[in-house]
Amino acid sequence: MGESSCLFGAWSPLVNVSWRPGGTNALLEAAWTVSHSRRQTFFTARHRRIAARRGNKRAAIASAHSLLVAIYHMLRDGTVFQDLGPTHFEKLNREAVTRRSLRRLEQLGYRVTLEEATA
Repeated sequence: MGESSCLFGAWSPLVNVSWRPGGTNALLEAAWTVSHSRRQTFFTARHRRIAARRGNKRAAIASAHSLLVAIYHMLRDGTVFQDLGPTHFEKLNREAVTRRSLRRLEQLGYRVTLEEATA
């Protein structure tokens, strides 16, 4: 993510959601729609990850910002949107996901041994 896209996101009306009296802006509505979609996408996964830590409202703002940055890059580069998929975050840091899952299973009372699967 470049500096110009960060500045574009900071400039947007997402910083002050109540910029229009009596309503919300279109990006926030799109973020809520994406977060409640049945289809699993990168944006639904991102919303759920943030909502678990920060709450639904802040996750909606963060999702709207992510949408805005994606739109900016599509307009700037003239490209078509490519969804990274709901497992994008797990693919990035596989060891952390494994550690977290092991810790959670041990907290639930299970003893786990790991064995690498052969493809």
